[in-house]
Amino acid sequence: MEGVINRKLILEDGTEYYGTGFGDSCDRVCEIVFNTSMVGYQEILSDPSYTDQLVVMTYPLIGNYGIADDDFETKLPSIGAMAVRDYNDLPSNFRSVKTLSEVMEDCRIPGITGIDTRALTRSIRDFGSRRVLITGADTPKEEGIRIIGQTPVPHDAVKRVSCRKRWYSRTAFARYSVVAVDCGIKHGIVRSLNARGCNVTAVPYDMPAEEIIKMKPDGILISNGPGDPADVGEVIELVKALRGKYPMFGICLGHQLISLACGARTYKLKFGHRGGNHPVRNLLTGKTEITSQNHSYAVDAGSLEGTGLRATHVNLLDGTVEGAEYGDGSIFSVQYHPESAPGPQDSAYLFDRFVRKMKEAKENA
Repeated sequence: MEGVINRKLILEDGTEYYGTGFGDSCDRVCEIVFNTSMVGYQEILSDPSYTDQLVVMTYPLIGNYGIADDDFETKLPSIGAMAVRDYNDLPSNFRSVKTLSEVMEDCRIPGITGIDTRALTRSIRDFGSRRVLITGADTPKEEGIRIIGQTPVPHDAVKRVSCRKRWYSRTAFARYSVVAVDCGIKHGIVRSLNARGCNVTAVPYDMPAEEIIKMKPDGILISNGPGDPADVGEVIELVKALRGKYPMFGICLGHQLISLACGARTYKLKFGHRGGNHPVRNLLTGKTEITSQNHSYAVDAGSLEGTGLRATHVNLLDGTVEGAEYGDGSIFSVQYHPESAPGPQDSAYLFDRFVRKMKEAKENA
């Protein structure tokens, strides 16, 4: 897509990148991050974990297969913005119902194309994630920096993306009932549980433990979601209240929240892990998995001692903790996304493990 230079990015350090707008034309302050996936821009666009973030796609051609109704990870995408090298507004795909730009315009998500995404990605890699303003090309740099400085850093992302009321996803011949604590859950996670004979009830992040106990679930899932895990004290307290009562599985933010509830610490990574190509060693089997990831925070490996948590997976690129289990292993979590939408399918076995733990718990009840 070629067009007039009418939009730009202003980073908080004063760096500017000029390009052409697509999607919505609003201005927005975000945290700038990059994603190395070669496919799956629709799943990235609709992943609630990207709330308040401007995602730079390292793969250059974006939009070429359009948007399909069945591939959304949430009904209301909340990503901050998107920056790409070459946006294609003429998709070729029999499943396509809209262009990427049309969906972004409907959801008030701004985008910019035509920028040097390689240089921008290197900047994020070398200097870390920073705040950025996507705005009109005529906005003075000094004005943009002032806007960034005056825009508060949000701490309510999970509250904004979590469901307001419980909702259900049922499947034929269900054998297990799972309560999913919705911190920004991806629909791919729900589909993965349905495919394994689980009825899923998604509940708000701040639902009291007593209400969940009344539902008599077979297992609890703590979902992925955006932001700093320390901001979600309600879920940390919920995990403490339910720990030991049910098998529990945490994914991404859920992994961090379970770890915090057990007494571990988390910290922010320099530029995070995002993409479908991260190698992770499974310490239980010795096998290496290629994983799909999306997170800014990690669990501090040195803080696990004395918590009852054991590391089960480790990132082979930087040594960060990618998985942990508690006690007899009926509570376990991973930092990456086993539903892998988009991404490799190496880690789908984790849903099978969760089902086995629920089966064992029912047999021993």
